[in-house]
This record gives sequence, structure tokens and C-alpha cells, in this order.
Amino acid sequence: MQTRTFLKTLMAAALGLALAGAAQAQQWKPTKPINLIVPWAAGGSTDQVTRVTAAEIEKVLGQKIVIVNQPGASGSIGSKNAWEAPRDGYTWTAGAAQDLGAYQSLGMLDVPIKDWHLFLNVANIQVIGVGAATPYQNVGQLLDAMKAKPGEIKVATAGVTSAGHNAMEAISRVTGVKYRHVTYDGGNPAVVATVSGETDLTTQLAVEQAEMIRGKRIRPLATVSDQPLELEGFGVIEPLSKTLAGFKMPANYFGIFLPKGVPDEVVKTLEKIWAENIAKSDALKKYAANRGALFAPSAGAAAQAAVFPAVQANVWLLHAGGKTKVAPDTVGIPKP
Repeated sequence: MQTRTFLKTLMAAALGLALAGAAQAQQWKPTKPINLIVPWAAGGSTDQVTRVTAAEIEKVLGQKIVIVNQPGASGSIGSKNAWEAPRDGYTWTAGAAQDLGAYQSLGMLDVPIKDWHLFLNVANIQVIGVGAATPYQNVGQLLDAMKAKPGEIKVATAGVTSAGHNAMEAISRVTGVKYRHVTYDGGNPAVVATVSGETDLTTQLAVEQAEMIRGKRIRPLATVSDQPLELEGFGVIEPLSKTLAGFKMPANYFGIFLPKGVPDEVVKTLEKIWAENIAKSDALKKYAANRGALFAPSAGAAAQAAVFPAVQANVWLLHAGGKTKVAPDTVGIPKP
């Protein structure tokens, strides 16, 4: 009897310690500023939403999050730096999950997306936006011009694997049009190039074009989707599927990413913040409504499941265009 009582007492103590440990694991308190690498130029889609999200996280952690812009190689340079940083939880990165999922096949960073902890904030949609001075009033006119002048119409994007490039490649694959790809170090410079007339159009994200669309310096012809988009202060942008029947493109999720191997208490703390704060963030909801994004927070397994369709579609599109170094199915991405 005494032995049984002793065992019960021991088990209760162990359970208490385990629960205390779990609670402690969810209450990571950083003792110094956190570096958050944005692997794209300032002002672009990743930079915009990451700054809003970081400000929300700072309120909870009580510690400064320093945004470090490290553009280059389609976002892979900054992502690689975050991967190679000490696994102490003080270096994060951000971006589009479909880019992160393509680096391994492209030979840019030999790390599968499942080796990252994903904390998603919004889903973005690409828009075909032409410069206000161009003659194109609808998608049909633009595609006709591209067919008449193959390889001459200049399309600005943030580089290979960027949202804009993926969108234009999808359009090219469906229609057979050829275009002149002009790359920049981020979505914002690509949009500015279109406004200035340096390029004819951009297929970057709505969040990057929103202000120029509202200011009538970019004319939106369609979303690169089968869904319309209502942009605050402008109205509805009709989907490309109205012109190209059956056209579809998976949602492009953005977020903050931590390499696996960081302390569990860091991951648990962020998961708690995502569930209790980010999922209810008025600042992020306002950002999404104003910029033409979809408010879509998630983390963990739910986040991995949400992003995988876009990862599949993107990497196989790149593979079909001869841009990958290895077949996606050899690195765990089956053909959709």
C-alpha cells in the first residue's frame, strides 16, 4: 500500500513537472533582439506583411524584431543565411512558401519545405497590371500583342520563382505566348519599372500594385486566378478565367519561417502567439483588406497542408520550363 501511494505521489510529481515544463516551453522570453531576414527588397509584398506581423509579435514578446533585407537569387540568399544561422531561435526568415518549396529543385538551397516551421499570415494573388500609358485595355488585347510580337513585350517580376514570374509562366504555358522577362530585386521595384514605362506590365502581387492601381498609374487587367479580387478604393478586378476558360492557380501563402532544430520553446511560443494573437490581429486584417490579400493565419501541420498545392504547381511549372536542376518528385514533391 505504501509502495502504491509512493508511486502515485511520484507519478503526480512527474506529471506536475511535465506540465510545468510544457507551460514553460510555451513562454519563451527572448533576451535580445531577433533578426528577421526578409530575402527581398524593401517595399515588396514580403517586406510589407512581415513588418506588420513583426510589430504584432513584438507586443507579445516584449522584444525588438529587427527586419534585415537581404535580396538576391530569388530570395534564396536570405533564406540560406537564416538556415545556416545558429539554431538559437534568434534568426528567422520570411517570404512566400511556394518559393521556399522550390529552392531544393532549383539547386539554390538543399532543404525541403518540411524542414521549416511555417507561420503563415496572408495568402496573396497575382494581378496582370499594365502601365497606364500602354494601349492594352483588356487581357485579350495584351495576349494578341504578345502573339504578334513574340518575346518583345516586357514583363517585370521579382525574378525566377517569384510570384510574378510564376504567374507569367502559367499564362505562357496555357496560351503559348512568349515574353521578355525583366527581373528586379523585389516586387516593388518591378512595379515601379512598369509605372515608369521601363517595362510594359508586371504580374506581381496585388499587394505590391495596390497603391499604383488606386492612383491609376497601373491598369489591372485581371487576377491570375479563377477568383475575382475586390480591392479597397478601386473595386473588383475580374479573374483571368473569364478570358481563359478553366484557368486556375493555387493561393500563394506568405509567412515567417524558422528552421527545424531551433529550441522547442521558441516554436511553442510562436504557435501560441499565432493562435491567440495573429489569428485575431486587426492590423493584419486591415492590411489584407487594404492591399488586396486574404487574411489566412495558420501554423504547424495545417500550414504545411495549406501551402503544398501551390508548392507543387509552382515547382512543376518551373520543371516544365527547364529551370530546375532535379526533378521535383526526387525531392518529395509529386506531380499534381
